[in-house]
Amino acid sequence: MRIHFIAIGGSAMHNLALALHVKGEQVTGSDDAIFEPSKSRLQAKGLLPQEMGWDAEKITADIEAVILGMHAKSDNPELLKAQELGLKIYSYPEFIYEHSKQKTRVVIGGSHGKTTITSMVLHVLNYHGIEVDYLVGAQLEGFDRMVHLTEENDFILLEGDEYLSSPTDLRPKFHLYQPNIALISGIAWDHINVFPTFENYVDQFRIFIDKITNGGILVYNEEDPIVAQLVEEAAKPIRKLPYGTPKYTIENGKTFLETPEGPMPLEVFGAHNLSNLNGAKWICQNMGVDEEDFYEAIGSFKGASKRLEKIAENDTTVIYKDFAHSPSKVIATTEAVKQQFPNRKLIACLELHTYSSLNADFLSEYEGALNAADQAVVFYSPEAVQIKRLEAISNEQMEKAFKREGLLTYTDSNQFKGFVNQLDLTNSVVLFMSSGNYGGIDLNELFSSVK
Repeated sequence: MRIHFIAIGGSAMHNLALALHVKGEQVTGSDDAIFEPSKSRLQAKGLLPQEMGWDAEKITADIEAVILGMHAKSDNPELLKAQELGLKIYSYPEFIYEHSKQKTRVVIGGSHGKTTITSMVLHVLNYHGIEVDYLVGAQLEGFDRMVHLTEENDFILLEGDEYLSSPTDLRPKFHLYQPNIALISGIAWDHINVFPTFENYVDQFRIFIDKITNGGILVYNEEDPIVAQLVEEAAKPIRKLPYGTPKYTIENGKTFLETPEGPMPLEVFGAHNLSNLNGAKWICQNMGVDEEDFYEAIGSFKGASKRLEKIAENDTTVIYKDFAHSPSKVIATTEAVKQQFPNRKLIACLELHTYSSLNADFLSEYEGALNAADQAVVFYSPEAVQIKRLEAISNEQMEKAFKREGLLTYTDSNQFKGFVNQLDLTNSVVLFMSSGNYGGIDLNELFSSVK
C-alpha cells in the first residue's frame, strides 16, 4: 500500500509512519520542520524528506492513502492536491480505526494519567509476552517505537487523546476509536483554545462514553466527581467498573503497594500514579491478565518518558522532570514529590508553555498549584506568548493567579539558568514541570555533576 504523510514529523505521526514502514507499506512524507528525536528516527529508516517544505508534485494518483497531521493547515498545497485528485484522506485516528475495525479496541482517556496508564498496561502485557497492537503518546523503556500495527493481533491498546484529529476533521481523536473497553482517569479543563468552556470540554467525555460499543466496558476513576457523575448519568448499555487509589505506604523515599501477598515495592510513586496503577489493573484483567500476574509485572514499571523521570541523584539531591503543565497535573505531581520526600526541601519549577497556560483568562486555574513546594518558581517565554498571539502577562498577574507567597517568575532562560546554578541543593529535591524546554535548557547537561 502506498501511503503519504502530510506533516510526518509529529510525535504520533512519525511513530505511525515507522510502524507502517516496518509492516511493509510504501511510506513517504513531508513537513516544514522536523525536530529530534523524530528526525533521526525517520532518517534511520529512509523516511526523512530530502527537503523541508510542502510540494504538491509529491501527490500523485497512485497514492492509496494520505494521512493528514494536525500540524498541517487546511490550505496546505499537498492537501489541496490530494483533494483535487479525490484521494482517500485520513486523520491518524481515522486510519487507526480503519486498521482496528476487527480488533478489540481498548482506549485510555482522561485529562491526565492516560499516557501513564496506557504505558503501564503495555508494560504488563509485554512482561508476560502478550502481543497486542498499540499507540502510546510517550516513549517507553524497552520499546523501539510507540505505534505497533499487525494483521494478526486480537487487541489494540490506544491512548485516547481529546485534542482535534486534523485540520479538516475537528472531532476529538478519542471520538473516532469506538472502544470495546474504555477508561477515563479524570477530567480537568484543558485545551481552552479548542474547548472554550469547562462544560464544552466535559461534553467531549460524555460523547466518548456514548461511543463505547454496546455491551462494552467502562473503567472509571470514582474519586473524580465529574467522571463519577458522567458515568452515573450514562444510559449506554455497558458494564461500569470503578477504581480508586489503593492502600500504600512510604518508607525512606520508597513506595510500597499493599497487595494480597503483602507490601510490594514500586519504582513509581505518588497518589495519582497509584490510582493510575489501579485503573491499569482493571484494564489488564479485562485483557486476560489475572491480578497476581499484574502485580508481578508492575513492580518493574519505571514510568513513561518525562513522567516523573529521575534525571540525576546523589546522596543529598534528587532531580526530576515531568510533563505536567495543566493545573491538576501540577498539583498532583508536586504533592506526590513532597509526600515521597517529606524531609527534603522541594524546589518546584514550572514552565508555562501551552496556549491554555499562557492565557491570562486561564491563569487563575493555577491557584494553589505550587503550594506543596518549599520554593516555587515559574518560567515562561514572552516570545511564546507573542507566537500564540496572547496578551502579555505581568509578574503581578502571575502572583495573583498562583496566590503563592514568594513566587519567583523568570522570563529569560539565561537568568533562569543562573538561578538554578546558584541553588543550594543539599537535602533537596528539584522538580521541573513542563511540556517545553525552558527556552532551550538541557536539564541533563545542567545537572551532569549530580551523580
